[in-house]
Amino acid sequence: MTIYARIDQQQEALKAGLSLAPLELLVFGNPKAGVPLMAANPVSGIDLPLKALAWQDKDGKTWLSYNSPEYIQQRFGLPDELIQKIKTDALMEQAL
Repeated sequence: MTIYARIDQQQEALKAGLSLAPLELLVFGNPKAGVPLMAANPVSGIDLPLKALAWQDKDGKTWLSYNSPEYIQQRFGLPDELIQKIKTDALMEQAL
């Protein structure tokens, strides 16, 4: 997987004179996995590349939020054989 962007939204808030708890958006993917999904349903490109949001709650606990491959499959009616290529659960658990 390639990380295409890492957006520190807390820093962007500070630049605008606003306050925000730590929050970063990661944009990542692999064209060999994502392109077949977009070829099957071009609208799936709205959720590709994949994204994960690392954020901190009011108690200081850090969370990682993302749309599961199953959600993306259901949302765009994608076949099992294609969705298997974007399974990220193990990767996300390692990130925690």
